[in-house]
Amino acid sequence: MEDTAESTPDQQGSSHLRRRLGRCDLRAVPEVRKALRELLAHWGRPGGSETAELLTSEIVTNALIHTDREALLTATVGPRGLRVEVRDFAARRPRLRAPNADDGTHGRGLVLVQALADAWGVRMHGVGKAVWFELDGGAA
Repeated sequence: MEDTAESTPDQQGSSHLRRRLGRCDLRAVPEVRKALRELLAHWGRPGGSETAELLTSEIVTNALIHTDREALLTATVGPRGLRVEVRDFAARRPRLRAPNADDGTHGRGLVLVQALADAWGVRMHGVGKAVWFELDGGAA
């Protein structure tokens, strides 16, 4: 995993985290969680960092497992809240599906994102897609 810019404040008071995630590199998941935790050390609502880490883990894992390609994580925290986006380079749109009790832990990632994020979605690009979520920084 390669840092391209980490916790960089801008003129609007926002901080950014950008990470390039290697193809099928699941070691990136705990590393991204740690970097996000550091970025969010003084941010938002109680428990917000833990929710952000969980949702980020889910969309990073999905990108690495279901695309077999590299991905790019961008997290921006600012006055309006947190936005995390994982861009991959596979054109297949992710499907929200009901988890099956017989399927172990598979099929729950986007369900968690839908349940816990203040907003989320998928944006298609010419060479792939970006899955994103937002959490506001206000009180729970």
